[in-house]
Amino acid sequence: MRRLTALLLAGSLPFTATAQDAASEATRTAQAEIAKRLPLDDPRDEANATRGKLAEIADGVIIGKDGKPVWDRRPYTFLGDKKAPDTVNPSLWRQARLNAVHGLFEVVPGKIWQLRGYDISVMTIIRGKTGWIVVDPLLSEEAAAAGWKLFADTVETKSGTLPVKAVIFSHSHSDHFGGVGGIVTPEQVKKDNIRIIAPHGFSEEATSENVLAGGAMGRRALYMFGSILPPGPAGQVDTGLGPKLSSGTIGYMEPTETVAATGGTLTIDGLAFEFLDAGGTEAPSEFVFYIPAYKALHTTEVVTHNLHNILTLRGAQVRDALHWSKVIDAMLLKWGGKAEVAMASHHWPTWGTGEVGALLTNQRDAYRYVHDRTLFLANRGATLHELADQTPEAPVQAGDFSTRGYYGTLNHDMKATYQRYFGWWDGNPANFNPLPPEQSAAKYVALAGGADKLLAAGKAAIAAGEYRWAAELLNKLVFAEPDNKAARGALSSAYDQLGYQAESGAWRNYYLAAAASLRGTALDNLSGNGQSRSFVSAIPTAVFFDALATRFDAAKGAALKGTFQFVLPDSKEAVSVVVGGGVEFPRYGVTDAAPTATITIDRKTLDDVMLGQAQFPALLQSGAIRIDGDRMAFLSWFALHPPADPRFNVVVP
Repeated sequence: MRRLTALLLAGSLPFTATAQDAASEATRTAQAEIAKRLPLDDPRDEANATRGKLAEIADGVIIGKDGKPVWDRRPYTFLGDKKAPDTVNPSLWRQARLNAVHGLFEVVPGKIWQLRGYDISVMTIIRGKTGWIVVDPLLSEEAAAAGWKLFADTVETKSGTLPVKAVIFSHSHSDHFGGVGGIVTPEQVKKDNIRIIAPHGFSEEATSENVLAGGAMGRRALYMFGSILPPGPAGQVDTGLGPKLSSGTIGYMEPTETVAATGGTLTIDGLAFEFLDAGGTEAPSEFVFYIPAYKALHTTEVVTHNLHNILTLRGAQVRDALHWSKVIDAMLLKWGGKAEVAMASHHWPTWGTGEVGALLTNQRDAYRYVHDRTLFLANRGATLHELADQTPEAPVQAGDFSTRGYYGTLNHDMKATYQRYFGWWDGNPANFNPLPPEQSAAKYVALAGGADKLLAAGKAAIAAGEYRWAAELLNKLVFAEPDNKAARGALSSAYDQLGYQAESGAWRNYYLAAAASLRGTALDNLSGNGQSRSFVSAIPTAVFFDALATRFDAAKGAALKGTFQFVLPDSKEAVSVVVGGGVEFPRYGVTDAAPTATITIDRKTLDDVMLGQAQFPALLQSGAIRIDGDRMAFLSWFALHPPADPRFNVVVP
């Protein structure tokens, strides 16, 4: 019954425990302290963020084919105030205002332009000998198309209409390739021999990263990016890495060529590009490049104007801070002293050879600091949750805003580095196999002398400005009694203040989204993006069946045994799925000699299912799926793959 109550409270039923809190005195003091110790009035970033602006999309509004906005900056006019409100960390406020600058910008006169502020990422357009080279065409096709139109209307009217000669995907995250369909079509690529260039391993990483664990990643991403928060001084203001995610269609195109791990020079439309492999830093598949003719360095997402994530809050595989620092140092050795401008796939460029060198040096040192301080302390006995509290920010972070924790933080980056080397456990046997939160919570409440006493202790911690401690106490009470309105309201208050004080956009969003979930005021937003057929059909069939296996209900299917042979005529593929002992094991490329049942289905039909455009029962009835052998065994097996509820609870049991 308690679980049902929690589901109802966290789901669609309204729950208004308390109104959102104003900034407390402790929060106002914390905001004043960070404002005092940082040079927030340093004008250099603002000068760079606005330099070379040529035009903008009116009101920052992009409308999709359905007439709904996929991008709308009108609710963010509150960022026009230079002074931060008490409910936003003044350093994050500065970053949000810089990210809010939108338009078409000239980076190298007559040679390189950027479209910024129309997605979380940045699109770069480079003039080749005979046409355009497009780098990282944003997350959604609608945003990319609108940006391209602004470029064409502004630049091509002066220089004449030229063809797109190449598209470069800098790395395997979808906000850097998903909008490609807004720039070119597959037919154009084939007809005009347009080159699609990506780093080695791109295809596998781009389409599979979120497939296996996509449900949990997607749910946590709603919190991390503030997608369930309204814009406002007490709501979503920025992500740190960029304004927010656009909400259009994510597409995909297969690269026509890849750059090897050894890097090297490619001539693209008559222009030399020097590539350096950066795989295993911010993305598993990534590169950076330098254009000697323009003395321009593109640092993709390896160097941006914030400290990045070693482990993103939405979830990912832990990244390598040591390798990251070494890749930046390789860039510094190879192109430092040469590059006159450094630009990236997020934020604004940096101009000047000395300034570019300083940017690379400081970013390198920040990631090295994360790595080395983690191991320095771990090798002296510090555990996962002790590391960050024992570590002051890196010296470079006091003066260089590009190294500050607007997205990643020193705190969770050090924990991620610890995890990379030592795993999830801190070495203390008491923490090796603790009780699950829902079981231990009730015992903590009893130990405290009851719910009222624990609630009083939590409220006392809030009154003292001890919000981390308050959250720890009150979270126990909420997990023990998820329908306790007073507990939920008090925990929301603690999360409010933690969110207000956070310098990281991701931390702020997560805290405030948690508070909104507890109050029942979270916006109804499962996902702002839809995957296109081009993206879904690019998912390898082997990955699709591996993902299907993660949905197998082992408890209910423990007694089931059989082999189900899938034949996909249109793609000429075969997958044998062996089931037994509560395990489902797909064998890609294998044809079983004596399967329990053989299922013939086109890969295109599987894509229809993934896109939600077809259902298995109707496909069976229409003959789009043919089953030979034990039909009932197949149907029994297939029924053991229930879909996961994308609205699963995060901050309540």
